[in-house]
Amino acid sequence: QVQLEESGGGSVQVGGSLRLACAASRYRVNCMGWFRQAPGKEREGVAAQFTGGSYTYYADSVTGRFTISRDNDKNTLYLQIKRLKPEESAMYYCAADLPRDWCSDWYHGDFRYWGQGTQVTVSS
Repeated sequence: QVQLEESGGGSVQVGGSLRLACAASRYRVNCMGWFRQAPGKEREGVAAQFTGGSYTYYADSVTGRFTISRDNDKNTLYLQIKRLKPEESAMYYCAADLPRDWCSDWYHGDFRYWGQGTQVTVSS
């Protein structure tokens, strides 16, 4: 079992930045990712990282503005967000451990473990 706890959300203005964090109770998982969901919309994959190496994956809409990283010593996954847009207001969720040994199709979202989410609100 893996417990995930997100933090770092908040209210920012358009163009602002945030750094989200996801503390994991156990770090021996194959893949970790960030997803978001706005009210009335489907959950959307944002970024993922293969923990067995340095492979990272991003949704096209966030490439160049979001950066996923991890601190193995702290068992923590991060998402640095820059140049936020109003339509990116959502609950952001951390997810861990896919039921397979690769991470490249992370966007399907079939992770075994999920956090409770942290709210990001972007105002104009």
